[in-house]
Amino acid sequence: MTNEELIALNREYVFFTWATQSQVHPLVAVRSEGVYFWDADGNRYLDFSSQLMNVNIGHGNQKVIQAVHEQMQKMVFAYPGVATEPRARLAQLLAEITPGDLSKTLFTLGGAEANENAIKFARLYTGRQKIITRYRSYHGATAGAMALSGDPRRLPVEPLIPGVIHVMDPYCYRCPFGQTPETCHRECISHVEQVILFEGPENVAAVMMEGVTGTSGLIIPPDDYWPRMREICDKYDILLIDDEVMSGFGRTGEWFGIDNWGVAPDIMTMAKGITSGYVPLGAVIVSRAIADYFEDRPLPMGLTYSGHPVSTAAGVATIEVYKEEHLVENAKAMGAILKEGLEELKEKHPSVGDVRSIGLFAVLELVRDKETKEPLAPWNAKPHELGVMAEVQPALRERGMYTFSKWNLIFVVPPLSINESELQEGLDILDEVLTITDSGTK
Repeated sequence: MTNEELIALNREYVFFTWATQSQVHPLVAVRSEGVYFWDADGNRYLDFSSQLMNVNIGHGNQKVIQAVHEQMQKMVFAYPGVATEPRARLAQLLAEITPGDLSKTLFTLGGAEANENAIKFARLYTGRQKIITRYRSYHGATAGAMALSGDPRRLPVEPLIPGVIHVMDPYCYRCPFGQTPETCHRECISHVEQVILFEGPENVAAVMMEGVTGTSGLIIPPDDYWPRMREICDKYDILLIDDEVMSGFGRTGEWFGIDNWGVAPDIMTMAKGITSGYVPLGAVIVSRAIADYFEDRPLPMGLTYSGHPVSTAAGVATIEVYKEEHLVENAKAMGAILKEGLEELKEKHPSVGDVRSIGLFAVLELVRDKETKEPLAPWNAKPHELGVMAEVQPALRERGMYTFSKWNLIFVVPPLSINESELQEGLDILDEVLTITDSGTK
């Protein structure tokens, strides 16, 4: 089938997520390899956002494909009450690579389900109900996970679950407390403690945050942010939950985003990079104390596909690929090159107001005016409000690139397997496209 035929067939029978259906202009993808994918008409695209920030090991890795094939030949499904080797081996590997004493895993099918069950773990273990999360966050599209999210996608589907309180973010470029680096007193940290006191520490089960904020702006916290969050949680006997769905599995140049600051959470959630999108899988791993709590108490959680043998076999192979191909190390090395290249684009282009980059996890924030920081498109912009930003995706596609963009943000999140020449190819394309966004500056 041609691109046109595939698009027409999808439009007729498929819902496209997070979009007004008549306004969707989808790319077509029929095959992929490494850091590229191709449409039905043979056009090649550089995948500069790892699809949806999840194909971390790159497309078409034969080790993972073979692991899936072999497991399907052995046993395609086992219900969650059965003990299987891939489920146990993957849980063991996760206990080895996660920080602190995180030790026992409940498998899910994705990040939203992992976060749903993290809420349950926190509330059951502490006997408290309130969960504190951030406004510029996204934790998934199911009711509990969406309630945790501060992302505006939450608003049309409210009301959701009760007991979630949102706090401000460590968004240094647009400090919600009106500070600059010179005047900052870490109000983004003291504010969280103040909210805990207002809500009653005895009522707060957990503080839950992304290791590095993902689609809500890729916000990298100050170096003392995560350590101070750990201190505050310990002070009030509150659990610290780390959502590593997007920032995990080497994305930031460390196994998990939180590892950049040497902090161990009580609960960690993950998905995306756990299998690099080859098959669906998510997980929530908890500390030894939480795991021990359920040794003589029922665990009121369950999913038909929890620990699916094919998915967990893929997870084992994926972690082996990270290690054997040194992809976490490559993310750090290529991340340094990426950051330098993005900073050069910032200097060259008047529309680039800020660059935020850690490992192969980066974003360009585009503005009309670097002095006033007026965004090139407003926060939560509707399609008719995008202005020149509406030209970004067509321009990228025309030049053979796909990457995720939102509002006044262009994300740069390529597979961890990328090499320097492929990275430079992407930077060159961004350089061309930014001449278009420059036309929207004052």
